[in-house]
Amino acid sequence: MAGNRLNLIFQKLDKNAIIPYDLLLLADPSKDLIEQYIKLSDIYIARQNEEAVGVIALFPLTPDAVEIKNVAVRPEFQGKGLGSYLIENAINTAVHNKQKSICIGTANSSVGQLYLYQKHGFEITEIKKDFFINNYPESIYENGIQAKHMVLTRQL
Repeated sequence: MAGNRLNLIFQKLDKNAIIPYDLLLLADPSKDLIEQYIKLSDIYIARQNEEAVGVIALFPLTPDAVEIKNVAVRPEFQGKGLGSYLIENAINTAVHNKQKSICIGTANSSVGQLYLYQKHGFEITEIKKDFFINNYPESIYENGIQAKHMVLTRQL
């Protein structure tokens, strides 16, 4: 797909390509949890001038539903619309693939991400209590708030 004003390219990684853990770990600090979903996911990279600046992983839930398992943008490129670019392209990909539903979960402390997802039409549908407490060995804090619960959002 063509890029936007930042000259971005949205590109699906070949299944044999090297997995961009450096990017994936920006959004999920647990390589063990990433390993649980990444091999079954379709990975898309946002490239600017051949450099990978963002990543999004789409995990099939059912034949007509997909979950965004990971979305991350290099810190020096954050705040420039790349998160929106990745999400918009993921939604377009899901529609193109005849998916009827797309969901994404994030921590209760991820206020910026919750804003971004809702801005793109995702609605809060469920809360998984104590998800981050039960699945991560160390406490995670964002914006001065402990990540405790997974907030699930859905659209399409």
